[in-house]
Amino acid sequence: MESTTSTAVADHLQTAGEPSGDQIQAAERIAVAQQELRQQMSRVIIGQDDVLDLLMLALLCQGHCILEGVPGLAKTLMISTLSQLLGLEFGRIQFTPDLMPSDITGTEILEEDQTSGRRVMRFVRGPIFANIILADEINRTPPKTQAALLQAMQEYHVTVAGQRNDIDKPFFVLGTQNPIESEGTYPLPEAQLDRFMFKIRVDYPTLDQEIDIAMSTTSGAAEALKPIVTRNEILSMQQVVRQVLVAREVASYAVRLVRATRPDDETNSPYIHQYLTWGAGPRACQALLLGAKARALIDGRINASIDDIRRISKAVLRHRLVTNFTAESETVTADDVIEQLITDLPETG
Repeated sequence: MESTTSTAVADHLQTAGEPSGDQIQAAERIAVAQQELRQQMSRVIIGQDDVLDLLMLALLCQGHCILEGVPGLAKTLMISTLSQLLGLEFGRIQFTPDLMPSDITGTEILEEDQTSGRRVMRFVRGPIFANIILADEINRTPPKTQAALLQAMQEYHVTVAGQRNDIDKPFFVLGTQNPIESEGTYPLPEAQLDRFMFKIRVDYPTLDQEIDIAMSTTSGAAEALKPIVTRNEILSMQQVVRQVLVAREVASYAVRLVRATRPDDETNSPYIHQYLTWGAGPRACQALLLGAKARALIDGRINASIDDIRRISKAVLRHRLVTNFTAESETVTADDVIEQLITDLPETG
């Protein structure tokens, strides 16, 4: 199965624009690496397979994620374990109301040069200079500090005192939020939410899973994990994803799905006008197509399908839709609207 998948992916990529040998090798490993990742992660994290899949998709697409879930669902442990298995440098930032932008990006300090005796300014890097960044409780810090992430997330560098400081790739920001507390929080502005590829719901485990969690975490020490891929392999995989071809009808479905969320379009369904204030923008189209490409490769396929678009649509769209008072009063969520859209939208049009 592994060799068949590898050969098919490699053959497809050869016709898609003559990628390098490193890119072909990365493509051959994507499906296998995902299976290895699941197996190793299951030694530490019980359940949450869908969450892990979405995290891997976002990483392959060079995207960022918000994880939303109540305390105690192993969000932090999952992210730190993922960084170990991927062999990447992990940085954690605990967001608090008094956190300043320089606490994230770093700052310049005045120190004395031991050779010349002169005082010079030296830049001390902040925790953002890592490969996987856990922005823990990202909504607990003021907007000026939240905004310190924007330049890094989009441009892979930060500017301090007029100097550009590059961040090494891969660079993956994972923000966590607690949905049950709103006191003392600063909801992320829409412009910043749109920078995140996925918003992932982390739900409670099943009964059997929770029994296993209780037993495994109260006996014995945590197992040691070894990286299953290298940093360079991850970078190659990211390039392979972008070379996967998508049929025009699949791209058309993704774009039509996004456009169907916009209440200012009079041709859209009545419930869109009834429940939404704002719909998703073009960045959602890009996220859907990239996610579908990565989804196909992870499943061992070389063709992205409309079903791939549907499977990731909630994670892509839920944080890009703004529901109105009517939706709130009738307990209609963004996920409900997306489900209705998927049901009603024809595959061709």
